[in-house]
Amino acid sequence: MITPINILALIIAYLMGSIPSSVWIGKMFYNIDVREYGSGNAGATNTFRVLGKKAGIPVLIIDILKGWLPVFAIRYVVDLNLQSEEFINLQLALGVATLIGHIFPIYVGFRGGKGVATMLGIVLALNLDAALVSIAVFLAVFLITNYVSLSSIAGSIAFPIMVIAVFHTTLPSMALFSLVVFVLVLVTHQKNIERLLNKKETKIKFVSKKKDESSQVNESKAPA
Repeated sequence: MITPINILALIIAYLMGSIPSSVWIGKMFYNIDVREYGSGNAGATNTFRVLGKKAGIPVLIIDILKGWLPVFAIRYVVDLNLQSEEFINLQLALGVATLIGHIFPIYVGFRGGKGVATMLGIVLALNLDAALVSIAVFLAVFLITNYVSLSSIAGSIAFPIMVIAVFHTTLPSMALFSLVVFVLVLVTHQKNIERLLNKKETKIKFVSKKKDESSQVNESKAPA
């Protein structure tokens, strides 16, 4: 059902998703636009690569929260059964609006990130159990390979499997969304997949020895 409250919530979700945490933190504290280095994306992974953990961790947290908050908080705004199809469809719409905001942020020329961290926040609000399994899969693959891209793809595969095959959702919209999550990750990681196949993908080691800022920026010019 389209109501003024729902429309306002969608606008707020988009604006919240548009918050370019990596760009603002990079420019404010490092005088660097992370989109000019590494993968050219305004996301948490590129921030870790370009600016290091001190910038990457806050960006990761903010990007997850901005995906989670609109989808979770709507329960306190509308008077709907939280298990109803209408409410879950509203949550899905808010999640999509937030994700569009992250990928095409209005505040910085519509040049955003791939949306993996924000998508994580969204699925945490939608289906906590399935999201936690996806996180576990991500971490397992990452610890083995040190490839964030491969880990993201593996985690995105786990989400629809859990939603559809394990938890047996009865909502077609939820099943479709879970599949869209997987497809979107594949689409946004096409170049990463090519580099993985050619064994040219960059590994990320968050526990590596500390490097000075200039060396991190220089190394981040490599494709990612």
